[in-house]
Amino acid sequence: SPIPEGALCLPLSCLRLKYILIITELDLEKGLEMRKWVLSGILASEETYLSHLEALLLPMKPLKAAATTSQPVLTIPQIETIFFKVPELYEVHKEFYDGLLPRVQQWSHHQRVGDLFQKQASQLGVYRAFVDNYEVAVETAEKCCQANTQFAEISEVMGTALLYKPVDRVTRSTLVLHDLLKHTPSSHPDHPLLQDALRISQNFLSSINEETTPRRQSMTVKKGENRQLLKDSFMVELVEGARKLRHVFLFTDLLLCAKLKKQIGGKSQQYDSKWYIPLSDLTFQNADESEPLHIPQVPDEELDAMKVKISHIKSEIQREKRANKGSKVIERLRKKLSEQESLLLLTSPSMALRVHNRNGKVSFKSFSLTSMELQMLTNSCVKLQTVHHIPLTINKEEDESPGLHGFLNVIVHSASGLKQSLNLYCTLEVDSFGYFANKAKTRVYRYTTEPKWNEEFEIDLEGSQTLRLLCYEKSYNKTKQIKEDGDSTDRIIGKGQIPLDPQTLQGKDWQRTLIPMNGVEVKLSIKFTSREFSLKRMPSRKPMGVFGIKISTVTKREHSKVPYIVRQCLEEIERRGMEEVGIYRVSGVATDIQALKAAFDTNNKDVSVMMSEMDVNAIAGTLKLYFRELPEPLFTDDLYPNFAGGIALSDSVAKESCMLNLLLSLPEPNLVTFLFLLDHLKRYTQT
Repeated sequence: SPIPEGALCLPLSCLRLKYILIITELDLEKGLEMRKWVLSGILASEETYLSHLEALLLPMKPLKAAATTSQPVLTIPQIETIFFKVPELYEVHKEFYDGLLPRVQQWSHHQRVGDLFQKQASQLGVYRAFVDNYEVAVETAEKCCQANTQFAEISEVMGTALLYKPVDRVTRSTLVLHDLLKHTPSSHPDHPLLQDALRISQNFLSSINEETTPRRQSMTVKKGENRQLLKDSFMVELVEGARKLRHVFLFTDLLLCAKLKKQIGGKSQQYDSKWYIPLSDLTFQNADESEPLHIPQVPDEELDAMKVKISHIKSEIQREKRANKGSKVIERLRKKLSEQESLLLLTSPSMALRVHNRNGKVSFKSFSLTSMELQMLTNSCVKLQTVHHIPLTINKEEDESPGLHGFLNVIVHSASGLKQSLNLYCTLEVDSFGYFANKAKTRVYRYTTEPKWNEEFEIDLEGSQTLRLLCYEKSYNKTKQIKEDGDSTDRIIGKGQIPLDPQTLQGKDWQRTLIPMNGVEVKLSIKFTSREFSLKRMPSRKPMGVFGIKISTVTKREHSKVPYIVRQCLEEIERRGMEEVGIYRVSGVATDIQALKAAFDTNNKDVSVMMSEMDVNAIAGTLKLYFRELPEPLFTDDLYPNFAGGIALSDSVAKESCMLNLLLSLPEPNLVTFLFLLDHLKRYTQT
């Protein structure tokens, strides 16, 4: 009998609902697993913080014992003022740690920890009392250091920077609470408790910021006057011929030059004083008034390489924005960008500003700071600083580039219009976020007026708007050009460029074009493939090949842990490509890459001979193509979202724990191949 209309609706809808429930449960499990990694990181950082508090409390007991003797180091009131609420802070964190440890050790997805965080947040009154007493504690410690050398030594060991740690700790805990909430389902019993703890912490930090902002603009000095910060900025200091990045602070009575210390083990930001000069003793010297000063200059090529690296990081930020990734991922990239901009700032200045003390290097006529006063002043710079970012225009927020994202295939055909026979080659450059980077180079066509290269290249575009072509005459012994430093260089014959218009390049066909330069014309063909089409992973139709085949299948067939193609390519690159600049950035000839691909796919026994005769950029290009054409990414489709979530964690210990666990969760061939590749990249960066 015929099936009644609508009879299949219920079963199909039930299957669809079951599928959705399964996917949802898998996502929840991944999120709950992330909770464990976040909490493991919290435990480790709490353990470190407790050891800091113990070190701070260690001298308190003998100081109290000595206070009742005939030779006290400090009086009881002084001890109570300096160490005010520190024992209570220790107890709060010890109780939290002792409660959290067994729950993480006996972990299950149903484990609850929200009550511990809520209780700790409710005890923030201890921090409030500490902050209210802060200025008195600092002033008392300073006076005691001046009056008693024994306590000055003890204070130096303890470090006055520890006094900043409690508030910094709340800030860090608030960030970790964000991570924990993000990976806690709204249906979990912990969710409302964590939300409440986060609300309390945020309100506490807001109230602290409102109260301390006026205080941060100035600090009290000996005579009861206020030392105001007028301006601060980054500068480069020349120290015995070496460039050092400094943060310079101009106060109303002195100029302070400081260095930002490296942060180790979660310690708070600190400055180290390099020198200071009272303004009444400050003088400047013109170049003609002093001895000539040799300023070591960094070659333009190195500065360009730094700009290229900055460009790549900015393009990665744009990719994360397009993928709607979390703000933590973008913040991590911005930190990396800031580091590179710092390096560029360090190496690019070339104009000298000579600052001197008119009374010589040893003494100041107006006043001098004690070691304790200088330490307190330097510590205050963390709160007083107004310039937090490297002062470069590339550090400003930019809108997403309207340029092209994808792959540009370029065939360099020939050149015409030369008046004499030359040894010629061309380089191809594309712009990315304001900087041009070299992407490809043709072979040298020897002694001709009509070079015919006919070479194809595939160029990766990241927000590119312009293709630039430069034509060079190769320098051999007979036509060697000499730079100022004595090195030989190739002579540029001409330079030209064409705009990369998204409208005209959307078609799939090749487009012919001419680039004129100083009477010479270079013929090109170009074709663009957008990112969404170029990154589509398609399984190979050649089951016995290696391209487009899962790593596990290839390694099983080869009885190896790392695919033969990866081992061979990296071996050849390490043999003769470790000194190449931009080995994985500059494109190899497309026909060479395709020839190597075919050789590996057919298990050609002469592949090693072919590789030895090819340009090393083609070998690097073949390796990149192999990873790009894998049917599944190296980090797998299942684990990739967790990798993205792990790298975005705020707590460094939790991040390390999470990433390590995820790596160990990869299939063995994927993990071993990744580590093999990582070792190679580490060696390359060290050459």
